[in-house]
Amino acid sequence: MKIGAICVVVAACIAGSIAAPLVRAQGEGEAAGSAPAAPVEEARASMAVMQIPSHGALLNAMVYVAAGAGPHPAVVLLHGFPGNERNLDLAQDMRRAGWDVLYFDYRGSWGTPGDFSFTHGIEDVAAVLAYLRQPANAQRLRLDPARLVLVGHSMGGFMAVEAAAMDPAVKGVAMISAADLGGAFEQMRTQGSRQGALKKMAAALAGEGMAPLSGCTPGGLAAELADHAAAWAFASNADALQQRPVLVATSDDGLAPANEAFTAALRTHGDTHVTAQHWATDHAYSDKRIELSHALLQWLAPLAR
Repeated sequence: MKIGAICVVVAACIAGSIAAPLVRAQGEGEAAGSAPAAPVEEARASMAVMQIPSHGALLNAMVYVAAGAGPHPAVVLLHGFPGNERNLDLAQDMRRAGWDVLYFDYRGSWGTPGDFSFTHGIEDVAAVLAYLRQPANAQRLRLDPARLVLVGHSMGGFMAVEAAAMDPAVKGVAMISAADLGGAFEQMRTQGSRQGALKKMAAALAGEGMAPLSGCTPGGLAAELADHAAAWAFASNADALQQRPVLVATSDDGLAPANEAFTAALRTHGDTHVTAQHWATDHAYSDKRIELSHALLQWLAPLAR
């Protein structure tokens, strides 16, 4: 027999001679009724994956479920156009702070079936909120449907504003370099003809990269914005959000003036719960991720109660 094999056999014999009394002792203790009860496993942090029905399609979604029995407050995290920056680092940070975080892809984006459009995206946010409010889903995900907050980046900020304006039960809205798509088209329209504005908006959308989106064209999306520009402009939604906490985060990406104007409009409408913060960084907050996360968690803390 080789030396290595001998060592294995000897080790097994030693382990067996030590383990046997322990096993017998446990057995004797159990027979006497003195063995401690098995500890109840705590509800650990986890990830749940699902598909959420929305107008005949199934949205690919996942929830970062916070540790503990809950029920936890919950964030719906909304990505931008087309959604290359998903902000999942923020999702992890929010979960560590005790929040459930649901991320999903709109119809026609990133493999979710259907056609992408801004209207569909707004509808999809409403469908996700309805899904989280279903008692069985809320129980399974250990969340409190009365404490739902929308956090949106870029186009996701636009989606958050529009969805919250239609849903007064949403507890708060965080806008991270939100894109005022309706307001942007209206501004283009004032600088020239409608046709000129359509071409300019289509070019801007195409320049963002539309490969992850299906069932749409830059021109078609621009036309959709033209049809809804007035209703979708941030200023048109200030009254609907005036009683709710709003976080407005901005950067040096050219979107700050529109967000600052919305902040002013909210305050004019009497909203005393508006928090605004600016960082000298790019649209993705590439070198300010920790600062952005800290500001978001600080803003969320009172809403968890």
